[in-house]
Amino acid sequence: MRVLGIDFGTSNTVAMLRMPDGRVRPLLFDGSPMLPSAVYLAPDGRMLVGRDAERNARVDPTRFEPNPKRRIDDSTLFLGEQELPVPRVMAYVLEQVLTEARRQIGGNPAEVRMTHPARWGERRRSILVEAARFAGLPRPQLIAEPVGAASYFTSVLGTAVPVGRSLAIYDLGGGTFDATVVRRTQTGFEVLAEEGLPDVGGLDFDHAIVEHLGKTYSQSHAETWAKLINPQEAGDRRYRRMLYEDVRGAKEMLSRTSNADIHLPALEVDAHLTREEFESLVKPYLEGTVECLKRTIAQARLEPKDMVGIFLVGGSSRIPLAGHLIHTELGVAPTTLEQPETVVVEGSLAVGSPGSGGQRRPVSGMPRPAQGPPRRPGAPGPATRPGGPGPGPARPVAAPQRPQAPPRPPAGPRPPAGPMPPRPASGAPGSPPRPVSGPGAGPRPPAGPRPP
Repeated sequence: MRVLGIDFGTSNTVAMLRMPDGRVRPLLFDGSPMLPSAVYLAPDGRMLVGRDAERNARVDPTRFEPNPKRRIDDSTLFLGEQELPVPRVMAYVLEQVLTEARRQIGGNPAEVRMTHPARWGERRRSILVEAARFAGLPRPQLIAEPVGAASYFTSVLGTAVPVGRSLAIYDLGGGTFDATVVRRTQTGFEVLAEEGLPDVGGLDFDHAIVEHLGKTYSQSHAETWAKLINPQEAGDRRYRRMLYEDVRGAKEMLSRTSNADIHLPALEVDAHLTREEFESLVKPYLEGTVECLKRTIAQARLEPKDMVGIFLVGGSSRIPLAGHLIHTELGVAPTTLEQPETVVVEGSLAVGSPGSGGQRRPVSGMPRPAQGPPRRPGAPGPATRPGGPGPGPARPVAAPQRPQAPPRPPAGPRPPAGPMPPRPASGAPGSPPRPVSGPGAGPRPPAGPRPP
């Protein structure tokens, strides 16, 4: 049976197929396992997805939404002058995943598994299922992200988690942070405690670097810097996109080396940034995540030493300082991987396999509508932050052989925007352009352009 696993992320979406022989392989989009979860509504009604959406964002940012997942508490969103239901917008990204899966296996997958944050209530989960239906996917089995991570820890890494013992999951992605403690039961894993920081992730680290550069160049190049940060013209928007791309590249490089240069377009200046400077910029964010993890473990009425392990997942978790702070503050050396972005989706495919522990009380199909969690203050607004944590240095973990199949090299990074100063999105392939249709579409009263 061919099973499709999908991790619909804030900045990027990652998907994998489990083949009948148990082998797991990633779906690739323009050669990358990451598909940016971005959409762009072209003036002629075509919907562009992924990298195609990001490339067109500089033309008219009001038609661009880099993070549809952030809008899940809104019933609709505007792209240009058109209002669209949020599940329909999310479906365009999922449809691109289904198209690639069909190309690889020559038909529809027999089963679909989709991951979601453990903190999501029934209403949000039902929206995810609705988006899958709009995309033409079979009704998905929903799996909590920390359960997927725990299943990877046991099935893929082969690390034993005895019944009654607990594992802490530290999930730092492109736009959010989640800490969870799961306990092994006779029937699977259960969530004991969870907490999160909805606006901490790789996007914030990128923005912190840009703000740091601004302190140096905003005075000496005031007018040019202002255009670069708040562009109004297509050329300036292109420059800003180039800036954030270089910032992300430097961030990735600083996880492997001690210094990196960042080119400032329009200013024609190369700025120098050291690892020490970068760590001083992101340390307050990372300290907040460690405190959140400590609180979560305490909520489970456990001590860090009681954990079988602390497992780091999500693209931004590869920043060396994250693991160092956890080890220093909690006294436990965390488990880290070279490719933490694909852990959750691959783990979701391992749920139910021998040694995985499965998922206790799995959520399948369409949940009943219910009152969703209160809206995060200021969260629903359209976001334009750049996506993607950088692939920092890998701190390999010895991984035993997989129980079902020979070891497979990691699939690749998955580098997932509340209201902050405008920031561009990062980049993965686009789906074939399609006209927008469906309920909720309609004219929008004239309004001023959103920030790019």
